[in-house]
Amino acid sequence: MEWYEKAEALGGRDLDLSLELSLPALIRHLGLLPRKGMGQNFLVDENIAEKIVRSSGIRREDRVVEIGPGLGSLTRPLSRRVERLTVIELDSSLLPVLRQRIGDRVSVRVIQADALRFDFLELGETLGGSIHIVANLPYNISSPLLIHLLDHRRVIDSMTLMFQKEVAERITASPGGRDYGSLSVQVAQWMEVERLFDVGAGAFFPVPKVQSTVVHFRRRLQPLAELDDEGVFRNVVRTAFGQRRKTLANALRPMHSDTKTWLAAANIDSSRRAETLQVVEFARLANMWKDQ
Repeated sequence: MEWYEKAEALGGRDLDLSLELSLPALIRHLGLLPRKGMGQNFLVDENIAEKIVRSSGIRREDRVVEIGPGLGSLTRPLSRRVERLTVIELDSSLLPVLRQRIGDRVSVRVIQADALRFDFLELGETLGGSIHIVANLPYNISSPLLIHLLDHRRVIDSMTLMFQKEVAERITASPGGRDYGSLSVQVAQWMEVERLFDVGAGAFFPVPKVQSTVVHFRRRLQPLAELDDEGVFRNVVRTAFGQRRKTLANALRPMHSDTKTWLAAANIDSSRRAETLQVVEFARLANMWKDQ
């Protein structure tokens, strides 16, 4: 794990103005071009950044982690609120500007790493306890990154994350609706979740074509349902929603040759569709899989 403690020169560009300019002006001054391949849309509305930090409920003594800080729009208000802040950024070209904007006011550690492959369990051990994550997630990796974070939930107390609005609707959806799917079920199993507020496209640079939503997660003290095997549970959920228009008897055939017997053993009508099942029903189905 490599820690970057000091800002470096950015190709001879002048960073002295980074604390004086607004973010849009700074972006223009440095000639920075957000990378579409990394899903970069910089949050430039400082009022929204402050609102996200306030809504996170973090306390001064908390171990806070920010993913994808970009140019530090969230990092700066976070650094004023907590004593220990760790930020994870993949784009090395942003690190000098980020470090300059953070300054030396608090203990901030910057890790250059891919959050999708990052070991948050190890980070929790390094920091000496559970963590709280606050982030404006890149649109193009938000769903797989959320699943990755769920896999590391043992060291995560809470998460306050910004998503594309339609992804947030899927995360928080209830059974029976068109937005209810694999992501909804997996989140509900391990997290209490709440949609906090929407963020307009004008809060970002470049301006996206979609709205965003901030969502708060808190790890459940106990999972919603008991599971014999988390991998089987995830496979059942993904397979069932993989062909969501089909009945469960047909959608689950890749997992079982006699789906009707399997479903009957779990006391689930084989003519139902995935979007009608509660989390506990998916869990019951997964727990019955090995016995059939």
